[in-house]
This record gives sequence, C-alpha cells and structure tokens, in this order.
Amino acid sequence: MSTQNITYTLPRRLLTYSKPWLRYTLHLVLLLCLTFALLNHLYPLKVNISYSPVITASDGSVINAFLSRDDKWRMQLEPDEINPVLKKAVLLKEDRYFYYHPGVNPFAISRAFANNLLQNKKTSGASTITMQVARLLYPQKRTYANKLYEMFRALQLEWYYSKDEILQLYLDLVPFGGNIEGVKAASVLYFQQSPRQLSLAQAVTLTVIPNKPSSLRIGEQNERIVEFRNKWLRFYQEQGAFPAPEIEDALLEPLEARRQQAPKVAPHFAYRMFRRYKNHPIVKTTLNRQVQEKVEQLAYNYMQRLRYQNIHNAAVLVINNQTRAVEAYLGSADFNDFAHHGQVDGVRAVRSPGSTLKPFLYAAAFDKGLLTPKTMITDVPVDYAGYRPQNYFGNYNGNVTIAHALATSLNVPAVKVLDQLGVYTFVQKLKQAEFSEMKRKGNQLGLSLILGGCDVKLEELTLLYSAFANQGRYSHIRWLQEDTTEQETQLLSPGAAYMTNQILTQLTRPDLPHNAHNSPNLPKIAWKTGTSYGRKDAWSIGYNKKYTVGVWVGNFSGEGVPELNGTDSATPLLFDIFNSIDYNSTAGWFQQPKGIGLRAVCAESGSPANSFCRNQVLDTFIPGISSTRKCSHLKRIAVSEDKKHSYCTSCQPATGFVQQLYPNHAPELLTFFDAERIPYTPIPAHNPSCSRIFKEYAPIITSPAAGMEYFMEQEERQQLMLHSNAHNEVKQVYWYINDKFLKATAANEKVFFEPKKAGRYKISCTDDQGRNTDSYITVKFL
Repeated sequence: MSTQNITYTLPRRLLTYSKPWLRYTLHLVLLLCLTFALLNHLYPLKVNISYSPVITASDGSVINAFLSRDDKWRMQLEPDEINPVLKKAVLLKEDRYFYYHPGVNPFAISRAFANNLLQNKKTSGASTITMQVARLLYPQKRTYANKLYEMFRALQLEWYYSKDEILQLYLDLVPFGGNIEGVKAASVLYFQQSPRQLSLAQAVTLTVIPNKPSSLRIGEQNERIVEFRNKWLRFYQEQGAFPAPEIEDALLEPLEARRQQAPKVAPHFAYRMFRRYKNHPIVKTTLNRQVQEKVEQLAYNYMQRLRYQNIHNAAVLVINNQTRAVEAYLGSADFNDFAHHGQVDGVRAVRSPGSTLKPFLYAAAFDKGLLTPKTMITDVPVDYAGYRPQNYFGNYNGNVTIAHALATSLNVPAVKVLDQLGVYTFVQKLKQAEFSEMKRKGNQLGLSLILGGCDVKLEELTLLYSAFANQGRYSHIRWLQEDTTEQETQLLSPGAAYMTNQILTQLTRPDLPHNAHNSPNLPKIAWKTGTSYGRKDAWSIGYNKKYTVGVWVGNFSGEGVPELNGTDSATPLLFDIFNSIDYNSTAGWFQQPKGIGLRAVCAESGSPANSFCRNQVLDTFIPGISSTRKCSHLKRIAVSEDKKHSYCTSCQPATGFVQQLYPNHAPELLTFFDAERIPYTPIPAHNPSCSRIFKEYAPIITSPAAGMEYFMEQEERQQLMLHSNAHNEVKQVYWYINDKFLKATAANEKVFFEPKKAGRYKISCTDDQGRNTDSYITVKFL
C-alpha cells in the first residue's frame, strides 16, 4: 500500500470506527433541517397584523388614531421609539439570552421540563420572547403539543426576521388588558406620550402588566401595579441594570395614570389623512402641533364671541410658504358642535369666494401688459349685455387707480379688467392653480365669476395666495413629511406678484377691521378679504414670507347673516393667528425682483407722461411687457376763437382758430359726471358746416342690452329704457326704432319707449357728428 493510500484511509477509519456519535449527530441535524424545511413549506409563516392607523405631527407625536380592523388599539412602533430603558427592562425580565439563542432556549426548556416533572405541575416556563411572539401571532391553548408548535413558529420567525424586528413585534403585540395591545398604544392611552419619553418607573410598569393584563388594570389597580413594579425595580437594582439614584427615584414615583381616549387633535385633518392613506399604519404628516393647537384655541374662543350674531362656523388653513407644508388644518372651530354641523370640513367645502380672486386677476393683467398699479380705470355704472355690476357700498368713484381699485376691492373695475383680460384666459389660469370647479364647469362662467360667481375651496384659495409669497410659483400642498416638492408652475411673473404684494400691504383701505388702525399688534402681512353674495361667506387670506393663512367664517347651513363680512368677521381671527404663530416675524419682507422697474407716469392716467402732463408719479412696471403708450388724458382740439365750435382736419380754416387742450374723458365717465352733476370741461360742438362723417367714438348703447330677450306684460304697458354713452364733444343724440325716428335728446339722457308688438327690434343711436350704432333685441309678451 502506498503512502498516499495510508494518508487517505486513516481519517475514514477514525470517522467510521472511533467517533460514531458524530455521524449520528450530523444525520440528526440534517434530518431536523429537512423536517423544518418541509414543515416550513407546508405551513408557511404568515404575519398579517392589523394595526391601528396612527396620524402623527411633524415632531412624531400622535395627534389622532383609529381602531384596527379587529377593533383593537394596536399601534405600530417605529425603531427609534423603542426606549432603551424599556428594552433593557423587558429583556432582563422576559428573555436575557434573547440575542444568543435561535428562538428556542434548550437550557431553559430542559430546566422547566425537569421542574415540572419533579413537582408534577407547571412551575417554570421556558418561553423566549420569540416564542411569545409566535403565541401572540397564533394564539392556542397551552399544551405540550402546542408548545412544540410555538417552537416551530419561533424558529420560522428567527429564520425570516432579525432579532430587533422580533423584539419590535413583541412590543407591538404584548397585551395590556381590554382592547389595548402593544407598548405604543399603552404609552399613548395611559401616559399620553410617546414610548421614547417613558420614565424608568413607567417603562417597568409596562413590563409587569402583560403578565396579568386582566388583573393589573391601570386606573383600577394602581396600588397593586406599584407593588409589582417596585418588586421588579428592586430586582433590577440587584442586577445593577440601572444607576441606583434612578432606581430610587423610580421607586418613589407615583402612578396616577388611567386610561384616556386616543388623541383627537385636528380631527378633520386626521380623517382626511386616514381616508387618503388607508394602508399606512403610521401617517407621518407635516402638521405642526404647536401651531395647530394655537389655531384651534384661537378659533374656538373667537367663535364664542360671534355666535351671538348667529355665526357659528369657521375654518382655517396654515401653509408654510418655504416648504408648502400644511402646519395647521382646522375644518371647523368645534368638531363636536353637532347642532351647527361641526363635523363638516370647511377647508374642503365648496363656497362662493366673494372678492378673493381679485388679486390674482390684477396680477394676471399686469403680466399681460394691460395694467400697472397707477393705471387709471373708470369706476362708473356699466352694462355688459344686461349684467350691471355694483360696488359693495353701491357708490361709484369716477377715475381710480388700479392700486386703489384692488386695495378698496371695487367691483366695477374688477369686472372691467376681467372683460379686458378675457374670461377664458382667467379661467385657464385658475385651472393651472388646480381649482377643481374651474375644471368641471369653467367654460360656463362669465364676468360675474370675479365677484364670487363661481365655487372654490379654502385650500385652493390659500395655496393660490401662497404663490404670491413665492414670486408667483405654484406647487401642490405637502401633506406628509416624505412628500417631495413637485414640479413648480410659474403662475405669475415675480414682478406681477411683487406689485400685488405691495398693494395688498396697504393699511389705508376699508377692509381693515374697526379699531385696528392704531393697534400695536397689527401684523406685517399682505391680505385680502371677501364677502359672498347674501353674506353667507366671509373670507380673509393673508401671507408674509413664512406663512400663508386662509380663514373662512360663516354657517355650514348656508344661512346668511347681515353682520357677516370679511372685514369684521374673518380678518380679526386672521390677525390673531399671525400674531400668535409668527409675532414680529424675523423673515423680512419681499424684495423687489430684478424683472421690474420704476418709471414716471402721468398722475391723471397712469400712462407714461406726455408733453402736456404736469403731475407725475412713480409707478412700477414690467419692462418689455407693460404698455408704453403715452398718456392721452388731454386732447388737442382746434376751436374757433370764441370757443363755440371745434374743427376737424377737413374743416379747419386757415385762420381764425386756436389750438386748445381739452379733457379726453371716456363716454361712460361723461355719463357719470352728468348723472352726479359733476362739472367738467366739454369740447365745443363740431363745426355744423362740416359734412364729414366720423366712425370713431360712435355712441355706445348701454340700454337695452344687445342680443337680449325681454319678457314684458303687454297689459301693463311696460316701457324699455334707451341710454347711450357719447363722446365728450357730443351735445345731442337721435334715437331710431326699426329705422323710424323716435326722439332727439341731450347726450347721456335717458329715453323710454313702449313696444307695441312682440318680435325683433332694431335700436339705433346717432350722435350730432353723424356717428351711428345699431343694436338688436327681442321682445316677448307674457
């Protein structure tokens, strides 16, 4: 036999003849592994735990929770919520070798089995934490057969999960009596705090209750619980598990806990998050608990004062402008006010916006180059095919600047600007801002939408105003901490946003609450109010660099209240909220962006100054966008030396005339001056010898409205009013019905006629310059 053969066969003989037990051991281990693999395939591990959905604030605290599908309070722990003190106490008490055994501790099993045999009764258990988790997942009667089943499931758990994950499962499932399971639920419902904040005494209390959850009920057997707790504290003291001073303090700590209701902070917000993220055991929101609680308290106290005016509901939304995160969400001032529908979510309710869309309209017009803040616009009665908007107080102001029109929330100028911009263009802008009702029926809206003739939500308006604080950039709300800011939309240019900000910051305006002018607590914010038709909705939305706050006040029942308005019903609460959450803000104010400039404009028109402009003011404008048309508030007219006649270029004589400047008023402004008896300088009548017919500046028929159907009572002999706006130089107009002469009247005078039969009527108005306008209406008799 060769040396190589001897070297090969010697170990084989040793294995075969000298150590047979090793072979049997290996065979046994292999058999056990094959058996486990087979059983694992036949009886796979299923861990399907129904957790209580938990809503947390930005600091991780629980603000609201809901029962699990099996009606348990079972809240899932996060790894960082496992208090080290609690962890050490649990391991020392339940399974000190947890990190060293494979799920089953053979030495503890042998000891327990021997003790039970010798004393013929169960005196010692051997369940590891892993085995306890298996029993909690698959509850069965305690028999020796079921103990083997627990061991098998424990091995499966160790195979699929890490030790820390198994420990977390144990802490999630351990019973605390009634329908409370898990350390987190117990900590929240008994101690009103996160598990990470538990003291040593509280942590040990939660380790002893699971041994006797039915007989150690917090709030009912607190004295007995303290006895068990202190017994284990002394055991930990003997083990040197915790510093002696901490043990002594824990022994003296009283237990005054009792079962509390789950937190109910921001209920509307919590229900919304619960429905939106149904399969999330923990919904980590951006809500700032301190801001939320301040808003809740302020709104509740404020509404106690308004209820005597029959005003019962309010809603508030607070958005962080830098992060777009929701920091406070108040669906109603009192969720439990069933008499006044307190469970309605006012943040999502569809309401009429009143005047709150006006800033966005003017900003859009700035971007189109139609206007600048100092541009003059007429605030006089106007008719748009039968639609006659009126200002809030029923008065008119003649010529006003755009800045004044927005700051004082005038209705007529807003409708005029919308008419210039175009309803379709404005609706498309609102669609970009995700206004849901605009997407549904924006094509059905008309000029009245700028005065509240549409439907919006508080969250839509608040987010829209947040774009003003972010240089015109719009992006969606962030609800969860994990949400990333989506792609932004440049709704407005930085210049248009800045000009609007400056206007909305003015304090010389009628929507400043009474007695607030001299208040030292007036916050530095830009804001806008709104009151819907019928005084059913009061709005006030404000912003600075840090926050945008939207406030709605009214009744969810839709009942209007004469005293309800944005100025005195919503703005005081808005100011209180800003003073509470961002008092004397250090964030600074909005700086003028690069894409904006300053220029001198005529104070009479707001247009770039002409040679005849004597009064000039500075105005902001957007270079390359804003109109550069020169001022034309005066018009140079050739008139006779006696100032009785004016001449056009066709009839102007070679001599005997002078050039003179006259006010170039719009026809509707002249009508307003006549109606209000406001004096103005008229242009002399045109040379009666001139035969030229002018087409420009033809009369504008304001009544009846063109293209309209009029239903009339024939027996009542009702009449229709005829009225037109004529140019400054016009002294007389001539009315025709179906090309038949009716009457000659002074310019801007009202005339009435009685239709004799139903049908289509042609209305014609010709001025003393030969300029004519036709309009068609239909008359029907009832």
